[in-house]
Amino acid sequence: MRQVFSRWPSLAETSAEAPPKPDVLPAWMTAVPARRWPVVARDLAVSALLVFAPAALAALSVMQPAERREAALLMGAGALLSGILAVLLVMRLRRDLADSRRQCGAFFERAGISMWREDWTAVGEAVMALRRAGVSDLESYFANRPDELRALKARVMIRDVNAFTLEETGAPGKEAFIGPLDRLLPETDQTFVQWLVAFGRGDRFFRSEAHLRAADGAELDALFTAMLPRDLAGFSDIVVTSVDITAYRKAQARLAAVQADVARTSRISTANAFSASVAHEVNSPLAAILANAQAAQRLLRQAQPDIAEATAALQDVVSQASRARDVVARITSHFSKSSGAFAPVDVVQAARNANLLVETDLRRHGAVVHLAAPDDLPPAMADLVQIQQVFVNLMLNAAQAMAERPGRRDITVTLRLDRSWIAANVTDTGPGVAAERRAQIFEPFHSTKPGGMGMGLAICRNCLDAHGGDIWVDEAPGGGAAFHFKLPVAHG
Repeated sequence: MRQVFSRWPSLAETSAEAPPKPDVLPAWMTAVPARRWPVVARDLAVSALLVFAPAALAALSVMQPAERREAALLMGAGALLSGILAVLLVMRLRRDLADSRRQCGAFFERAGISMWREDWTAVGEAVMALRRAGVSDLESYFANRPDELRALKARVMIRDVNAFTLEETGAPGKEAFIGPLDRLLPETDQTFVQWLVAFGRGDRFFRSEAHLRAADGAELDALFTAMLPRDLAGFSDIVVTSVDITAYRKAQARLAAVQADVARTSRISTANAFSASVAHEVNSPLAAILANAQAAQRLLRQAQPDIAEATAALQDVVSQASRARDVVARITSHFSKSSGAFAPVDVVQAARNANLLVETDLRRHGAVVHLAAPDDLPPAMADLVQIQQVFVNLMLNAAQAMAERPGRRDITVTLRLDRSWIAANVTDTGPGVAAERRAQIFEPFHSTKPGGMGMGLAICRNCLDAHGGDIWVDEAPGGGAAFHFKLPVAHG
């Protein structure tokens, strides 16, 4: 079972001890629940023990012989007084406990951070059942069962939120939040399954970024943090803190846009300088070629052609043409990719990074990505940037293909080992690709999207060809498109 994939990784360890092996249940699943009496029943039992027992002792003292009765009465009275004092002490402790609870409640309500109290009991029971049934990779399990994941999300109940949450979001009252969690998590949220992974691992805490739906329907970006329970009973009351990072995200997007503009301007300047340099390098031999060719023509048109001089001029033409060829070859070799750029690449992490790169676009199209991969998947021998570009193009194409279709918009990325290859499948629930068009869509400038350049899949094919791999498309089970590609495994 993999480490929780967090957009905000922490330096703290997620587990107090070494992560359990996949076949070992986490501690909270094996913890013996403590038996707890109801508060009222417990108080009555204590009162009976401390009051009625001494009273019974005093009553029994009356039945003693006369010479021992006085001592017994004194003992019974002392015991009764001790019981009364003990009851008063218990009552005092109860008041102190009530005061402590009120103080905790006041802290919850007055904290200057959004705090939620949530009931994850159904999720805890489901995760426990799956782990005990031998399911260790929860992320892959739910990637192939997205409807089960959605149903489980609907069973998480928000029990309470504090006053700061209402102030921060502008909600009219707590009723805007209290209820099933799936009312507030949009369909495009990809963090819920990571909670399940954290539970299944037995992690101490969870932290990740999510986006939720506010009372007015607007989507907010938030950073959630929670200490995870130590036993099943603790799932009934998980306290979650939330920090609104919407403004931070917008500022980050503006900064990225400015950086992109600067980079584009820099690229244009670099391209202009490079073009001038290439023109200078190539124009010089071209001018020499032209001059020598014209000279050879003049020498050959004379009444008595000067063959020797014409031959020398043509030799200069060949020499300058070779120089121009070498300039072009040097430029081509400078920008070409060679096998030396390849290195072992974690394909799972490459897919995750690609998901983050296009997350905003996926949300805009209402698409959500599910990832299924074994824990022991070996690295591929590849160029990381090119492989991420392949995932980016395939995810965006899938999201755009499903944008106008009703129903679920699921993108499932499945990775597995196929002998000496890493096999990747990217499927969607869109209209699919007609059989007669499946060979054409990888050709340059072939696009079915309005305004599309038709280069995305052509780039994918070129990238995979450079790796000695392959890419093709067919129909996904249940409809939709299924793109498949292979990468060589990195050996040794």
